[in-house]
Amino acid sequence: MKNTKKGMVCIIFAAFFFAAMNVFVKLSGDLPSIQKSFFRNLIAALFALIILIKDHHDFKYNTKDLPMLILRSTFGTLGILCNFYAVDHLLVSDASMLNKLSPFFVIIFSSLFLKEKANRVQKISIVIAFIGALFVIKPTVHFMNQIDSLIGVLGAMGAGIAYTCVRQLGKQGVPGPKIVFFFSCFSCLSVVPYLIFHYVPMTLSQLGLLLLAGLMAAGGQFSITAAYTYAPARDISVYDYTQILFAAILGFILLNQIPDIYSIIGYIIIIGVAIASFLIQQKNDSICSDMIKVDKE
Repeated sequence: MKNTKKGMVCIIFAAFFFAAMNVFVKLSGDLPSIQKSFFRNLIAALFALIILIKDHHDFKYNTKDLPMLILRSTFGTLGILCNFYAVDHLLVSDASMLNKLSPFFVIIFSSLFLKEKANRVQKISIVIAFIGALFVIKPTVHFMNQIDSLIGVLGAMGAGIAYTCVRQLGKQGVPGPKIVFFFSCFSCLSVVPYLIFHYVPMTLSQLGLLLLAGLMAAGGQFSITAAYTYAPARDISVYDYTQILFAAILGFILLNQIPDIYSIIGYIIIIGVAIASFLIQQKNDSICSDMIKVDKE
């Protein structure tokens, strides 16, 4: 299987896992987002630890990789906190849709920092995607009404920066489990001071739901890390939008949530431009490949 196809399969699995994670987070009820994030990352850290031991990886990190690992972990943690806040205050499908702006942020930051330059189609797609996001956010003159949605967008930006770092770490040869382990431990430790002073007691069912959320997060984290180490964002990011379908289905079945017409229009615009951008990119790559073959002949 080619790396691009492996990346595609991994990112679809990640989309399902993250959609399920958001639903379990929502079902866990009125708990601080920071507390929810701790359990989400704790499970991911344990899974990463098991895999590292099983595959006989060492626990040493090269000094040259540490700045990128810290950057990935910092923005990844901020992205999770913002996403969990959005999940708690919006429809699961709306929060997931806003979080799915992250592939566009990946394109932006990959262009800026990794020199994977965006072409004209990708630049136009980014503009149209943000227009679609406005339908989900539904801005009015009352700014505070949109603060929950804007936090969701900030979460997508944090995730976009984090995944850009994952791409670079993959290029530097850092194994996926080591990236996940470092990030998960970093995220857990960063919120411990808050939990010491503001921990909220949980019921057994809430604990169970957060453990399930952590399990789904672990699956999603490993899958998304593998996806972006297999292939660049421009080739596979379109498949990340299957999370919206998974979120809408799970949200309807488990939470009885139905998006309004404006949100649905926003979904269509963002998913549509992602698919169009992907198809154009594939066509251009095919043309370039054919031209190279002709030149060789």
